Amino acid sequence: MKVEFSKRRIKKGFLLLEVVLALAVFAIACTGLTVAFHRMAGAASLAQSELRITRILDSALTEQSSMPMLEEGVTQIPIEDSDIELDVEILPIEDLENQDGELLQQMFHIRITANWYRERRVARTAPPRLGATTPCISHERFQ
Repeated sequence: MKVEFSKRRIKKGFLLLEVVLALAVFAIACTGLTVAFHRMAGAASLAQSELRITRILDSALTEQSSMPMLEEGVTQIPIEDSDIELDVEILPIEDLENQDGELLQQMFHIRITANWYRERRVARTAPPRLGATTPCISHERFQ
């Protein structure tokens, strides 16, 4: 009888050990999932912010290019109810010819750059430079 009693006790001990190991594996898996979900939420937030700024830039570029008269210079435009400020740079294009070789008049290069605060730092969209390896938001249009 004593032999059977000790075998039962050993089996109960193994059952407890199995439950503890299963809980440990479950906790590690949950931690990994939590980290993954946190990173996904950060990426989604960044994508939403970039999409919002892209829409603002597109709207500002459409507005500037539809003006009847453009003047050379740089203008700063604050966006209402946000921490975004736009720099609108209008430069005349000189020596631009059409297919027939005729000089085109009143042609401008419009560049709009957005400045905003992200994590207490100023973030800025800028046109890509030659040799740049990182993509950036750029909105330019010729008129």
